[in-house]
Amino acid sequence: MGQELKVIVFALGAEEYGVEVEKVKTIERMQPMTRVPKTPAFIKGVINLRGVVTPVIDLRGRFGLEETEYTDNTRIIIVAVGDLEVGLIVDSANDVIDVDEDHIEEPPEVVGGIKAKYLRGIAKTGDDRLLVMLNLSEVLNKNEIIQLEQIGE
Repeated sequence: MGQELKVIVFALGAEEYGVEVEKVKTIERMQPMTRVPKTPAFIKGVINLRGVVTPVIDLRGRFGLEETEYTDNTRIIIVAVGDLEVGLIVDSANDVIDVDEDHIEEPPEVVGGIKAKYLRGIAKTGDDRLLVMLNLSEVLNKNEIIQLEQIGE
């Protein structure tokens, strides 16, 4: 048995994704955002979260998936990567589960239209679900992080 990872499960369309609990600060309901000019379309703007200006990314847009209307289930997952806090808009955040690190396999080149560099791997869960594990440092890669840090200042 490998190390157990606690993972927050969220959905984009029919696919389930996972991100390690220790990288997640909070999960928020959708809220009004302030749009920031001259940023990529998937950066939806900033929110004021308990006094902290937090940039928000639509993960569907980030991954080149079709963006959809936000619903009552839409959530903003606030993640921390290094010193940066960023909100990720997802269709829903469903669950916290344990994943055995030994059960995370290398991702195929493309999963559901998403390039492998954004993915840490595919986790097989105890109940035969497949979970696409995000590689947050790539999802928020350096060039975009610089833009996001400038937004947050």
